Amino acid sequence: MTEIVEKLRLELSQLSMQERAELAYFLIHSLDRDVDDNAEFAWDVELTRRMKEIGSGTADGELSDKVFTELREKYS
Repeated sequence: MTEIVEKLRLELSQLSMQERAELAYFLIHSLDRDVDDNAEFAWDVELTRRMKEIGSGTADGELSDKVFTELREKYS
């Protein structure tokens, strides 16, 4: 890791979770230079399907608190 990246990493670790999430979102989307219309359509179809499952009560899932706790434990 370059010195600049390490310095940024240390400074950015002091941000709130919300600020880090917003920055992560920005950075990830800055890598997407080309938009795949087929992929966008497929995601729209998948998200619509999942929303219908949630709305009808047929979706299998975990509470977000449990998922985030498990992720924090795994990656901390």
